[in-house]
Amino acid sequence: MKLYYLPGACSLSPHIVLNELGLDVTLVKVDYKTHTAEDGTNVFELSPFGYVPLLVLDDGTRLREGPAIVQYLADLKPALALAPENGTIARYRLQEWLNFLSTEIHKGFIPLLYAVLAGKYGTASAKPKLERRFEWINEQLATREFLMGDTYTVADAYLFALTQWGQASWMKSVYKADIHFDALTHLQRWYTSVLERPAVRKALEAEGLALAAVNA
Repeated sequence: MKLYYLPGACSLSPHIVLNELGLDVTLVKVDYKTHTAEDGTNVFELSPFGYVPLLVLDDGTRLREGPAIVQYLADLKPALALAPENGTIARYRLQEWLNFLSTEIHKGFIPLLYAVLAGKYGTASAKPKLERRFEWINEQLATREFLMGDTYTVADAYLFALTQWGQASWMKSVYKADIHFDALTHLQRWYTSVLERPAVRKALEAEGLALAAVNA
């Protein structure tokens, strides 16, 4: 398999999941300005949108969307329980979380990450909405260790990648999202716990990202 990724982007999520599963994968870094991979591939030739993550299987099959990719990967080793069994209510709860993270958190960051293009109105309206979404997540984590309860899943890997965009020092040097988690103590506890996972630390190191706790 090949995973086309951009350091610190949402592709960090499947990168973490691959490490959790111990699967062999070739990591291919992509230049976000030129959409050219380090192996010389124009990513637009592999995906019509030219973005990451992009997972290419050994038979040439391509998967483009992060939530689909992480579920596919988790199902390769169901015994590790990174995703509940298909057809169960728990699996639909996982998909509920992945959709929420994709539409409400991931897309919610876009006006902040591209503030010049979004303009003053776009950033002014996006930030409080995103902060309210994180406050809700914090409330959910008050009674559970991970998003799905006591079990770490691919949804936690996705949220970790997105939470980086708000406070990680390396991200602030690139973008000015400036989302503060000062009062979100349950989210901070969750983040610190996930950060300590070997698979997470391995992915951050491979992508050249700082291993820092979420800022208060």
